[in-house]
Amino acid sequence: MRKIRTAVIQAGGKGTRLIELTKDEIPKPLIKIAGKSILEWQIENLKRYGVEKIIIIVGYLGYEIKRCFGDGEKLGVSIEYIEESNPLGSGGSLYFLKEKNIGDDFILIYGDVMFNINWNRMEDFHIQSKAYATLLVHPNTHPFDSDLVALNSKSQVENFLLKGQKRERWYKNCVNAGVYILSKKIVFEMGKLCKLDLEKDILIKYAGKGVLYGYYTTEYVKDAGTVKRFYEVEKAFLNNIPEKRNLANKQKCIFLDRDGTLNVYKGLLADEEEFELEEGTIQALKAINQSEYLAIVVTNQPVVARGMCELEDVEKIHRKMTTLLGNEGVYLDDIIFCPHHPDKGYAEENVKFKIDCECRKPKTGMIDSMVSKYNIDVKQSYMIGDTTVDIQTGINAGLTTVLVHTGEAGQDKRYDISADKQSKNLLEAVKMLLV
Repeated sequence: MRKIRTAVIQAGGKGTRLIELTKDEIPKPLIKIAGKSILEWQIENLKRYGVEKIIIIVGYLGYEIKRCFGDGEKLGVSIEYIEESNPLGSGGSLYFLKEKNIGDDFILIYGDVMFNINWNRMEDFHIQSKAYATLLVHPNTHPFDSDLVALNSKSQVENFLLKGQKRERWYKNCVNAGVYILSKKIVFEMGKLCKLDLEKDILIKYAGKGVLYGYYTTEYVKDAGTVKRFYEVEKAFLNNIPEKRNLANKQKCIFLDRDGTLNVYKGLLADEEEFELEEGTIQALKAINQSEYLAIVVTNQPVVARGMCELEDVEKIHRKMTTLLGNEGVYLDDIIFCPHHPDKGYAEENVKFKIDCECRKPKTGMIDSMVSKYNIDVKQSYMIGDTTVDIQTGINAGLTTVLVHTGEAGQDKRYDISADKQSKNLLEAVKMLLV
């Protein structure tokens, strides 16, 4: 039974970046995408998961929103309004929630974010984590101008990397999406009514204290706050991609090997400076990102067990990979790697990782983990790689397999098997699969 039945929508902004579409006649949450306003899409998704009460914070042209939605009866919800006479930022207006019955926890979303989310999963995560606040985080196509979130192994927020701030050379594409579940305690801790930024002035105080969590999801969440993104979002909704990406539904996935498939094969890669993307990788991932398929990397990295580098070095390589991809407007939905190797007896080896594990390909532990995490249908999913190990892994997991002729091009000959399909490189493989 749902515990969270109230959602707050921040819809008071002027939307200057969308003036070409609003003509300065309507507020941006009323812009229509695929036949419905942004607000209508948001409310329908919330209602689908048992949210009964919507509080809309209005400001610029707010009377147009009130005129369109009234008390919410037409949409089967109850709508109340908070009116800002002066802009109070993304956090300041939450002060007025002290006067509202919002329950112990409430959902908060921004009025230019389009989404299709299984709220049951996010709520379960929030409650099980005993979180003070939960942020929805995900990879996106423009991490370079987004607020990033640094999570620890427990999914707790350690730090915010705000847009405009100086960043490390390589960073993880883990973006704050503008979708939250917050405890009402946060509202009651606000001392006075003033202009506040939700992240910079309120949530950042809880970072690193074990009470602020990031809920990572592959579901469709995208801000439509610029003209370019508006048309990208509309195309996705017209093709029903957001609904297909909802984790209540079985997902389709293209599992990808790393070395020799995504990046140029250079033997055992232990230094991020040697990492180089294969030709066509950007275009291949762009096609997957725009489809209903997830793109997940599953890779053996025995360089850790061999003592060539540490886990952090592999993570650094992956941060470089996601930074390079993000700079080109594409992303991976997830990355999972196995640091183990079963053979012992070498002088430099890291004994801790010299084990016969269940995750090292061709065993299916990594794929099984992702199947469970993202509700993936293996019968409608693929494994693409450059070795017979990758192909055997796909066969073992029940996936359709594709051998690419980059990297080792199947010449490892570890297993006497054939792939279901073969292709020159990743881009040609993806084009073939997405026909």
